[in-house]
Amino acid sequence: MQKVNDDLTPMMNQYLQIKRDYRDAILFFRLGDFYEMFFDDAKLASSILGLTLTGRGAGKNNRVPMCGIPYHASENYISRLISAGQKVAICEQTEDPKLAKGIVKREIVRMITPGTLVGQSILSRPHNNYLAGVFQRAPQEFGLAAADLSTGEFLIAELNNEEKLIAELTRLAPAELLLCAAIKSNAGLLAKIRQKTDAPVSEVEEWTFDFTQGYDKLTAHFKTKNLRGFGCEEMSLAVSAAGAVLRYLEGTQKTDLAHIKKITPYSLNKVMVIDSIAQRTLELVRSIRGDKKATLLQELDFTQTAMASRLIVRWIQQPLLDIPEINRRLDAVEELYKDQLLRSQFRDVLKEIVDIERLLGRISLGAGNGRDLFSLKQSLKKVPELIQKLSAVKSGLLTQIRQGMSEHRELVELLDKGVRDDAPLSVREGRMIKPGFNAELDELLKITQGGKEWLARLQQQEIERTGISSLKVKFNKVFGYYIEVSNSNLHLIPPDYTRKQTLVNAERFITPGLKEQEEKILCAEEKLVDLEYRLFMDLCRQVSEQAASIQQTAFCIAVLDVLNSLAEAAARNKYTRPHLREDSSLKIIDGRHPVLENLLSRGKFIPNDTRLDCEENQVLIITGPNMAGKSTYIRQVALLVLMAQMGSFVPAKEAHVGIVDRIFTRVGAADDISAGMSTFMMEMSETANILNNATSRSIIILDEIGRGTSTFDGLSIAWATAEYLHAGNGAKPKTLFATHYHELAEMEMLFKGIKNYNVAVREWNDEVVFLYKLIPGSADHSYGIHVARLAGLPREVIARAREILSNLEINSMSHEGIPSLVKSNKKDSANQEKQGELFQAKENPIIAEIRSLEVNHLSPLEALNMISGWKERLRKEHE
Repeated sequence: MQKVNDDLTPMMNQYLQIKRDYRDAILFFRLGDFYEMFFDDAKLASSILGLTLTGRGAGKNNRVPMCGIPYHASENYISRLISAGQKVAICEQTEDPKLAKGIVKREIVRMITPGTLVGQSILSRPHNNYLAGVFQRAPQEFGLAAADLSTGEFLIAELNNEEKLIAELTRLAPAELLLCAAIKSNAGLLAKIRQKTDAPVSEVEEWTFDFTQGYDKLTAHFKTKNLRGFGCEEMSLAVSAAGAVLRYLEGTQKTDLAHIKKITPYSLNKVMVIDSIAQRTLELVRSIRGDKKATLLQELDFTQTAMASRLIVRWIQQPLLDIPEINRRLDAVEELYKDQLLRSQFRDVLKEIVDIERLLGRISLGAGNGRDLFSLKQSLKKVPELIQKLSAVKSGLLTQIRQGMSEHRELVELLDKGVRDDAPLSVREGRMIKPGFNAELDELLKITQGGKEWLARLQQQEIERTGISSLKVKFNKVFGYYIEVSNSNLHLIPPDYTRKQTLVNAERFITPGLKEQEEKILCAEEKLVDLEYRLFMDLCRQVSEQAASIQQTAFCIAVLDVLNSLAEAAARNKYTRPHLREDSSLKIIDGRHPVLENLLSRGKFIPNDTRLDCEENQVLIITGPNMAGKSTYIRQVALLVLMAQMGSFVPAKEAHVGIVDRIFTRVGAADDISAGMSTFMMEMSETANILNNATSRSIIILDEIGRGTSTFDGLSIAWATAEYLHAGNGAKPKTLFATHYHELAEMEMLFKGIKNYNVAVREWNDEVVFLYKLIPGSADHSYGIHVARLAGLPREVIARAREILSNLEINSMSHEGIPSLVKSNKKDSANQEKQGELFQAKENPIIAEIRSLEVNHLSPLEALNMISGWKERLRKEHE
């Protein structure tokens, strides 16, 4: 980095002194109407933003790289730099250049990082923008804090294992992370965090995670003696993380965080746990492709406000466990569902309301403008209308929403009198405050308007006096007001004109009278702009003083919008109200997949029933062909349970849901090169997590286990897993196990709580017709070759595959001792002889054992049936 030295100009040395403390950020250095960047910052910013890289004289024989942007257009450029992974330090002039003695004073007024965005660009984002801090005290003890500076939301939690920490970070999707030293030194955990979130990790001093420091910082901010009133007095881990987050926010914002009014602890014991794997597998709020399309969120989100679009994501990701609270939501949804007119009226009002939470955040942080105040006023004007429409509701939650809203009449009237509808984006140009709001302002307006009228009269007088019809009275920031005369008319100018500037085709003049009036006008305009700014800041202060009440109203609006959205989804898609039960059973009649049914033509989706409990129907082994709908069905069950517990109606004719504490999924897999884990290792790790953590209240979705290894190993693991889930540790979680290992169907004969189901198909004219209907019993075939033909494999490959399959189904070995799958009807005896020699030399011991059972030429299938018969007889003898 360039160092301060005597060869540079005082201004450039000032820049370097400030830059020294912000080496990890691009420094926006205010010069007049521009933010300038120098040295390496200029090179980096120009490449990211596509700016022209120029140079600036900086002292004796010094010319440094430079680029710049207009200050009033900075927000878009800042957003692009943040998106590129950079931080931006804003350096402003902190004194009037006209009053400065020597170089103008400058200082950093704000540091902008990915987790501290509050600008206009973030208003269009439907999700939260969290800064998250994580503290670790012991191997499995974590404190988590997450703050959204743009809304004022501040959450904390304590977690008792890595898995829950990773799941919460995945759900929160923070924009920026603060990690304590213990986590940064744990390579394994750090790798998991980086895998599940792409948030950059910002460096902070380790002492900021100290509990005492954090406790003192929080109580000082909230102006309380202790944290008992927030319910986190004993949450030392979370307080340590929260202290680091709050200190970082204060250090970057350089202002009072007045809109952060409370800290909210939450417990994972009160919500259904959906880990990062299940969130991805079920495509709750983001599809595998990373967008909202074809997700549960897309089907349920008919919200009209930005606040609600964030809240519905939270409801989807954190379904409730408390039946009375779930029913409160369902009661409200049902009332709105039955009243289409009221639902429509709410939508019409709600769509006129902007993002109150984020507007309030900008205003409280000093980043707002006149348009923000105007938008806030327009939104608050809609609250009385919502309260009036809620006056006749009967459900408890809707009544509570009405009672939680405040009209803020006095504030609305104040903003209505004070803020112009056409206020500019800049707060330093005036034209924000309405005439009649302030007497002093009105006087200054008269002076400036009168002065402009005087200038118009002067121009007409001078035209008449000189006879120069093209004469103009103009203004610029360099010369102020002047009279411009074209060269062809210079012989007509009067003697009291004083030449000020010569142009190519004209000359500019001033007169004593013009300069005297200019001083009056400019002085009045300067006072006017300064007074408007002070009045604007006073309005912002009065808004900030009511931040807590406005935030409460905004939250009530968001809850109403989400409930109305769920009612709208239920009406459009013909959902029904689920019935929540204290026991652990699950009964669904004619259940449908909420996403897939809308991707198909209306009425094309085939509904299916589900019965699960911890006794007779605890593990369902589901077999059937590829593409028959096994994966769709098991995901569907999980989604319907989740929807019911979040307070939504469900796509089913009837649904009785025993509370589920957690949804586990083991569906598909991909290798993790960064962690050195193969596809099979990832699959086994996910399976181990399920077996070690499932409870009797959990529901497990297994879509194939053991595919990443040999057939016998895979089958053995799949069998043992199903056996363990049935009775291994006594938990007996409800399980849906889709598989192509048809041998697992035999488990129904051995275990009371295991049942076989298959997805029906019909064969017709050498074609397979998928019926997509779940029926009792196991499937006979997988029809993989049929699917391969549909996928476009060459005819020769399909024909050969049919031939090999036929050989396998007839017998596993030829009379010559050669594996039947390599036999061919084509005459290629030499090749077959070589194959036979190869397999005779390397015969698998397991195949040899099976062959020893082939009395009277029994096939392997017949041998397997013989083994199953032995198992059945042994079971009966045991009983």
